[in-house]
Amino acid sequence: MGTFNEVVEFSGHIIDSWTLPRAWDMIMDQGGNFVVEEIRIGVSKTETSYARIRVEAASAELLDRIISELQQLGAVLFNAEDAHTEVVEQDGVVPFKFYSTTNLPTQVRLNGQWVEVQGIEMDVVIVIDRVKKCAHGKPMSEVCVGEHVVVDHQGIRVQPFARGREREAFAFMQSDVSSEKVKVLAIHQIAQCMKETRAHNGKILFVLGPAVIHTGAGRYVAELMRRGYVQAIFGGNAIAAHDIESALFGTSLGIDLCTGEQVEGGHRNHLRAINSIRAVGSVEKAVELGILREGVTYEAIKRNIPMVLAGSIRDDGPLPNVITDMQVAQRRMRQEVQGVEMAIMVASMLHAIATGNLLPAKVHTVVVDINPAVVTKLADRGSFQAAGLVTDAELFLRELVEALS
Repeated sequence: MGTFNEVVEFSGHIIDSWTLPRAWDMIMDQGGNFVVEEIRIGVSKTETSYARIRVEAASAELLDRIISELQQLGAVLFNAEDAHTEVVEQDGVVPFKFYSTTNLPTQVRLNGQWVEVQGIEMDVVIVIDRVKKCAHGKPMSEVCVGEHVVVDHQGIRVQPFARGREREAFAFMQSDVSSEKVKVLAIHQIAQCMKETRAHNGKILFVLGPAVIHTGAGRYVAELMRRGYVQAIFGGNAIAAHDIESALFGTSLGIDLCTGEQVEGGHRNHLRAINSIRAVGSVEKAVELGILREGVTYEAIKRNIPMVLAGSIRDDGPLPNVITDMQVAQRRMRQEVQGVEMAIMVASMLHAIATGNLLPAKVHTVVVDINPAVVTKLADRGSFQAAGLVTDAELFLRELVEALS
């Protein structure tokens, strides 16, 4: 077919994880062609397979695009060279042909050896230090003049995402969850994974949207915090504002959480709650003065659980604890995701996507929402490890607390 070609290698469980068929489909869909030069297929559960493929394309640009896609599936260029780099010439601006990462484990070749990229996350660049022989991921906006950034495709190796053969805690969510019985089973399996994580002091992160409070499920999150199953919380102004509203006035968005009825003048309650906190300066001060005595935010303060609140343009107030500078918020989130082994995201699309971009693929990730589109969005955007559960926030959290009892 084309004048332009490149030879790549695949190795590992590339047959049973459908890596090879997906690679072939992708090449053809992009308008390229391929020739299988060598293939060896493992004949047991533990034996790996190998394939060497010559990829052909009609232009250098098309070949470059295909190779980039194949690397996300674990392809390595056959004629391996050290990673190519270019020097940053302007703070916050990366070289034109920069390599953009996925959240999958990634290595770069330095001085003939494969080196693990530290701090891997989605959509960052790779900065290398040839003297120290190390590499780490870095957001585009934070690169500095003089740093060496990986460019092109040479010397890069990505470990593709693959689920184990044996049934695991997240296997239940690989198909649509249709019945309440199956949902309850799924929740109990999530609870089991949480128990195993905490048994060795693993860190569990919760990403929460305001629907957790609107549905009356805040008390279950507070209970999980008291039981030691929450080591960090991410959210926005709304989750804290309505949580504090419920603690001070018993309402959420002006709806009585006990009766489900609209309270006269209740539409002002979240503003009154924000104003009460702003009047004393901080949530911490409100707890110290006895103004705030219960709820998710209260438990976070009392138990020293980091609660990172990233603001948005639609925020009322906001609360003093909300971070309104997005880059500062991202840095705080990056700090807190260090060591996270499990992430549970409930009724929060935007903060869930933001968190998913920061999490390496090894983190067990559960996305819970009543909207099926939200549940699948993280996986669609490249968070391969994200498993979804379509259900109500209150049902999920109530059953989760029961399963952990």
